[in-house]
Amino acid sequence: MRKKSVIYKLLITFSSITSTVLILVGMFLTTMIYREYSNQEYERASKYIEIIEEATTEFLNENNELGYEDLKNAMKIIKVSVDMDSIILDSQGYVYAVSDDSLSYLKYTKIDIPSSEMDLLKSGNVIEKDFVNKSNKKLKSYYRPLIDNNNFNGITILIESSKEARASKLFTIIWLAVLSAVVLSSIIAYYFAEKILLKPLSEINNAAKKLAKGEVEKRVHIDSEDEIGELADSFNIMAESLEKVDTVRREFISNVSHELRSPITSIKGFITGIIDGVIPKDKENYYLNIVNDEVGRLSRLVADLLDISSMESGKFKLSILRMDINEIITLCILNLQGKIKEKSINVEVIFSNNHEYCLGDRDRIIQVVTNLMENAIKYGEEGGRIQIETYTKGELVYVSIFNSGSTIPKEDINKIWERFYKVDKSRTNKVSTGLGLSIVRLILTQHDQDIWVNNIPEKGVKFTFTLKRQSK
Repeated sequence: MRKKSVIYKLLITFSSITSTVLILVGMFLTTMIYREYSNQEYERASKYIEIIEEATTEFLNENNELGYEDLKNAMKIIKVSVDMDSIILDSQGYVYAVSDDSLSYLKYTKIDIPSSEMDLLKSGNVIEKDFVNKSNKKLKSYYRPLIDNNNFNGITILIESSKEARASKLFTIIWLAVLSAVVLSSIIAYYFAEKILLKPLSEINNAAKKLAKGEVEKRVHIDSEDEIGELADSFNIMAESLEKVDTVRREFISNVSHELRSPITSIKGFITGIIDGVIPKDKENYYLNIVNDEVGRLSRLVADLLDISSMESGKFKLSILRMDINEIITLCILNLQGKIKEKSINVEVIFSNNHEYCLGDRDRIIQVVTNLMENAIKYGEEGGRIQIETYTKGELVYVSIFNSGSTIPKEDINKIWERFYKVDKSRTNKVSTGLGLSIVRLILTQHDQDIWVNNIPEKGVKFTFTLKRQSK
């Protein structure tokens, strides 16, 4: 696992937090257990000291060999049963009885006790302090005065010779448990992190790399109803969109190639025929006119492609001005008068007002109206009718262009806006680039306006678009 990976950071964070919490819990438990253990040890020591005190009192009262033996036996029993040594001092601090031979070096010696501590003992207080044995090892001990009838007769010392070992074992168990909990929680966290995060993210990452290499059909399959599952779904949605874009791109390239190849092939064939002398001299002008038409077609195709490219890349700049849409429609009709007469089409114009002012880029709106009218002329019936109408609703101006003739099949009506899409290829002529309606929609989208098409049953087709109204 890489050190900079998200999983590594999560595990380090989780382990650090868990370790800190468990260590604090361990410290708290150690303190509480140690305190409780100390209290129990003190109570136990007090009971054993009382036993020794009774034997010592009897010895002091009788002052004979039998009493001394009873005292020694009591001290040995405590030593054997609870592994606690004991020492008896007289009122001057001299040792006259010990529980174990290992302490015999202290017998008849005086143990120095500071005067402040001696005063506390004579007052009946118990003192806890460290006792230094022959090996210079500090052992916890309890100093308790021997008082009988308000007389200070000496001191009983009880030494917890094995407490350190017992406490050490207890604390070792606690901290081993803490360490085990930290390690176990880290292992469990890693297992679930790998299962829940690492593997799904790795699968998404690998799929993303393949997607970047062009494998747009790649998908991820993660059955998880959480953020990871949502990420996988979003990735699949993105992949599907990219696949569609790639499909459109391939179709676009194929269509462009076809549209370019056709006129180029014609131009090359006619020019080669003229150069090789295959085409008679008297026919050269005829074929040169065809070549000129094909060059014009190529020029229009390139211009349309450049327009689409600039619009989609955001480099398309509009010059929004106040204009009269009725004037623009009239101008477009005049420009297309030749084509209208060729098909003997009757053009009707219905303006709700003499002047209908709106906001838009004049040149681009002329392009929109021209493309729609050329479309109506091309697909309208011979000797048919074109009706152009403008009217207002609220803040919008509506422009509709109707042509009589065949309607658009239902399966094609939503596809006519696609580039190079042709409902009936047999009806298309070489003047068309197949990009007219795509450009129309892009221009109106740049104006934040809309366009739609409706079939008028048994009559024809009507295109309608909107522009923002501008008052006088």
